[in-house]
Amino acid sequence: MNRDALIAADPALRAVADAEETAWINPRLLPFDMVDGLSQLVVSDADIADAAARLQRFAPFIRRAFPETEETNGLIESPLRPIPKMQQRLAAEYHAVIPGRLLLKMDSHLAIAGSVKARGGIYEVLKHAEDLAIGAGLLTIDDDYGKLADMRDFFARYTMQVGSTGNLGMSIGIMSAAIGFRVRVHMSADAKAWKKNLLRSHGVEVIEYADDYSRAVAEGRRASDADPMSHFVDDEKSVDLFLGYAVAAERLAAQLADLNITVDSEHPLIVYIPAGVGGAPGGVSYGLRRLYHDNVHCFFVEPAQCPSVLLGVATQRYEQVSVHDIGIAGKTDADGLACASPSSLVTRIMTNHMAGVFTVSEAHLYDYLRDLNASEGIRIEPSSCASFAGPLGLLRFPDARAYCAVHGLTPERLGHATQIAWATGGRLVPEEIWTEYLATYR
Repeated sequence: MNRDALIAADPALRAVADAEETAWINPRLLPFDMVDGLSQLVVSDADIADAAARLQRFAPFIRRAFPETEETNGLIESPLRPIPKMQQRLAAEYHAVIPGRLLLKMDSHLAIAGSVKARGGIYEVLKHAEDLAIGAGLLTIDDDYGKLADMRDFFARYTMQVGSTGNLGMSIGIMSAAIGFRVRVHMSADAKAWKKNLLRSHGVEVIEYADDYSRAVAEGRRASDADPMSHFVDDEKSVDLFLGYAVAAERLAAQLADLNITVDSEHPLIVYIPAGVGGAPGGVSYGLRRLYHDNVHCFFVEPAQCPSVLLGVATQRYEQVSVHDIGIAGKTDADGLACASPSSLVTRIMTNHMAGVFTVSEAHLYDYLRDLNASEGIRIEPSSCASFAGPLGLLRFPDARAYCAVHGLTPERLGHATQIAWATGGRLVPEEIWTEYLATYR
């Protein structure tokens, strides 16, 4: 289908095709109880619990390999921080109403990889290492997994490969190298030079392509398939990646409890997560829906220049649609979100779970970056800053206001709401790059 055909089939896509900031509301969202059984056939509560237990088993190894995780006893977790000054600044600067309380989930500052990819990417590496070690008779699940730090010669026989625009490659590369795997990261033209250099500093082989993310993934998959000792981390299809992200939900619930924040029908939770191919926001949102059912409202946020998940779900063509089909080049400074086509797995799972998608302009990514830095003294990547388009857009766009009306998000309930902007990357950005970011689009 071309641009005209897509718009004719769904007039709501006209603003998307024009690369305008917009709110697209998912007409296929269903009450949790209606889709629970079918969803569990794909990813169950037991699967998520198993993933959480695996990460706990690996804590002694992570603590030993990465001393910065000492404070969290080897668990890779990020702060949940109220940002009232940012909330006030956004409301004043953009003449917006931002109800309730705004918090920042700082996956931008996760240990080891400095991005949300430290959840799914690192989880898949660890699971593969566990499978290999148990299969070779070198490990049981009752062992102290700290012993894995002494098995580098064993793991050096195997290769990990991944296609990435940046942050997933860093999480795979850094953790794989720490375990002892050989690592190849296939990186698209969108990837930042400093991310490639950081990977190389860890001994990772970086293979560069002049094309976009889809080419990097395809070439990485092809190279891995040709090597029986290689494992390919497939951002477009991996259930293990999805599970690593889904574990975040229970951890967030504990943090909300620590802040004495209730989530129920009178105190809704509204979450906004930047999306590229969709894996991280898909897994996190799915986990949250499994915990909070219809009391959580999960929105993805995508660059107006690259809204691939929106198109995948809206058209129900999933991974078979590209932003190029609707006349968009797919070029964005939000390198981690520069995916022309979405995940086949995530678009199918989230079709009945995702509330909708907000899109954001390139210039606003940097405006929000400066706003957060000035108001709260927090620095996150431009791609992370996409999340702020959500709370700004909830009562700005007519379709989003209509969503609130349909789902009982009355002014009173919104006043009691908790809104979370999910920051997906930023801790490892070099100082000289921050200088560039703060001056962009000024």
